[in-house]
Amino acid sequence: MDQPRQSVPCLSTLTPVPRLEDLVLRDRSHDCEGFGEHGICVKVDAVAELPTRFGRFQVVAFWNNRDGKDHIALVHGNILDQKEVLVRLHSECLTGDALGSLRCDCRDQLGVALQRLSAEPNGVLLYLRQEGRGIGLLNKIRAYSLQDDGLDTVDANLALGFRDDERDYAVAAHMLASLTVRSVRLLTNNPKKVEALEKYGIHVAGRIPHVIPANEHNRFYLQTKANRSGHFIDLDGKPHVTEQNEPVLITPEAPPDAS
Repeated sequence: MDQPRQSVPCLSTLTPVPRLEDLVLRDRSHDCEGFGEHGICVKVDAVAELPTRFGRFQVVAFWNNRDGKDHIALVHGNILDQKEVLVRLHSECLTGDALGSLRCDCRDQLGVALQRLSAEPNGVLLYLRQEGRGIGLLNKIRAYSLQDDGLDTVDANLALGFRDDERDYAVAAHMLASLTVRSVRLLTNNPKKVEALEKYGIHVAGRIPHVIPANEHNRFYLQTKANRSGHFIDLDGKPHVTEQNEPVLITPEAPPDAS
């Protein structure tokens, strides 16, 4: 059964501003009932220029009232009060993003997403501190050890006492609301991200496939994400085509060549 969309509790107080930098002053005294069952409230704490090898971005740092983790947004172009903004939700992966691990596709997903965003008129990547699908770095390494002994990524999480995926996208929904993004085109293979944003009141106007071809080290991991976690992944790098009974909308534009 589809979950009802929740109202966005603080949109009436999150007024549009002329520049990203103005969000800091706007949010200085922001406090709301929050998003989701844990009442997550975030506010913009700092904004700075961030030139990268993928293009020029502005980095937006958020404070939140729940876990003290420093979530950020990388913003390209003008996203303020805009509709159908291309958005990527990227969960932190130290082993992949920083160390170049081949056990996952996270580093390639991050790089291709930033390239994609920098080629758009506007876009935003939310970098969420949800290591290991929300179980943390230490437990992710423990899960790796269990995978070395033959478990897949789902059974390894379950063996440690966690669900397949412990991430909560309430903080992401509030971040998008704080940025006054009115609707998004979501760059993802995970239909649960679409469902979560919609549940928290963020309109998802379309889903863009974000498939990275497998390598010999992560093929089983990606196969598990497709077969057991419901991700739309073809191991040869082909995008999933929507079936008639699927609620997720694929926008018509084709992804650019990432080579």
